[in-house]
Amino acid sequence: MDVLARIREQVEQNPVVIFMKGTPQFPQCGFSSRAAAALQDCGVAFAHVNVLADPEIFANLPRFADWPTFPQIYIGGELIGGCDITLEMYTSGELKKAMTAAVQAAG
Repeated sequence: MDVLARIREQVEQNPVVIFMKGTPQFPQCGFSSRAAAALQDCGVAFAHVNVLADPEIFANLPRFADWPTFPQIYIGGELIGGCDITLEMYTSGELKKAMTAAVQAAG
C-alpha cells in the first residue's frame, strides 16, 4: 500500500489520531510529549502513530496535509495542527469537545 494511502487510512479510521515522535507512554520529543499529554488529559480515546518507527511515514507525512512539523493531530479526519494549537485548544476546552464529537460521530 502506498504510504499516503496508509496515512489516509489512519486519519479516516481513527476519530482522533496523533502522529508523533515516540508513543504517548514514551514520547521522544517535548512537543510530542506535551501534545499527547493534552490528548490523554481529555479522557477520550485516541490512536497514535510513532513516526520514528516508520521512516516512510516520517518522510511523507509533511506533504500529506502540507504541515512540516511533528506532532500532527487529526480530529474527525481533519488536521487541527501541532503542539501549540493542541495546547491552545486544550486550555480553552475546545480540544475535549472536538475529540468527544469526533468519537461520537464515528459511532
